[in-house]
Amino acid sequence: MLSGARGFTHKLFFFPRYLTLPLMSHSRVSAFSTAPNLKRVGTHNGSFHCDEALGCFMIRLTDKFRDAQIVRTRDQQVLESLDAVLDVGGMYDPSRDRYDHHQKGFGEVFGHGFTTKLSSAGLVYKTGLTLKHFGMEIIAKELRLDQGHPDVHRLFLVVYKSFMEAVDAIDNGINQYDTDQPPRYVNNTHLSSRVGKLNLDWVDPDPSSEKENEAFERAMDLTGIWGSKHLSIKDLLNLASKPILQNVRFHVKSWLPARSIVVECLEARKDIYPSGEIMVLNRFCPWKLHLFELEEEMKIDPPIKYVLYQDERSKHWRVQAVAVSPDKFESRKPLPSQWRGLRDDELSTVAGIPGCVFVHMSGFIGGNQSYEGALAMAKDALKL
Repeated sequence: MLSGARGFTHKLFFFPRYLTLPLMSHSRVSAFSTAPNLKRVGTHNGSFHCDEALGCFMIRLTDKFRDAQIVRTRDQQVLESLDAVLDVGGMYDPSRDRYDHHQKGFGEVFGHGFTTKLSSAGLVYKTGLTLKHFGMEIIAKELRLDQGHPDVHRLFLVVYKSFMEAVDAIDNGINQYDTDQPPRYVNNTHLSSRVGKLNLDWVDPDPSSEKENEAFERAMDLTGIWGSKHLSIKDLLNLASKPILQNVRFHVKSWLPARSIVVECLEARKDIYPSGEIMVLNRFCPWKLHLFELEEEMKIDPPIKYVLYQDERSKHWRVQAVAVSPDKFESRKPLPSQWRGLRDDELSTVAGIPGCVFVHMSGFIGGNQSYEGALAMAKDALKL
């Protein structure tokens, strides 16, 4: 079906959500039965990219365009008759639901400190009914909160940074790096990242080996599917579009709860140690990115040097040195050099702390059998 669409710049291709029917023998129109009075959303036919596939997926999640019929054409007269048009038509006019970004002089960006030019997906995410945000509407529905709730706005920005901006940048041909400068945007949409996201989440109720094996099998399947050259339009739309919901749901289910835990533990840091340089997680969660963002937001000084948490499997306690930045391996204050590479009784003797288990050769992490022992290691490390 994809190859049959090539070259027919004025033919129409209609398809509702994930439904595919054979090409009709008497025309070059792919016809689908749809309920009457459904909205119609247009995008171009021929070769397609992630931005319009994602944009069409998102816009059909909104109240205004729920389950809309997708019309793929470049026929300007047909496009003008449609309720919304994405990635074609030479116009950005949210009051008319026109979301193209190819026209001369276009320079719309997301705002909020982001400078990457938007694609059709970014325009749909940013803009919506009565100039409100479709992206915010989608997130509010997932959270089951009013659009004015602070968590909705917080995730609106986080999902743009962690997912949407890379789609915009790639479609607009923006390089991720300026020579040796830090990345200009975060790319969590590539295959390696998607495979990584198939790992069991920290909030998964069943972290068993069986579940881990099932997740690995899905990861193998994903790498095989991604490399296939024989995907239908339906398959490509699924691959391009569903990660937006996965990303939002990850932030709802995992990111927000983890952030709340880190906030609570940061606020209690001086109860642990007077200088506030040791943080203890009362429950393990992904803490690193939250820590860097919250240190800046909460104006924490001096910064955290060590984070303590209990290993879920061994029930031992870990002492982890905080890195100098999220993308660096170097620690702010590695565990003492005289401890590094030692284990068990030898380490306990050298450190003068009972119950020591190990310290990594780089000094970025160590372990103790008890919370008290791990805390003593962190306190002594600050002094050495």
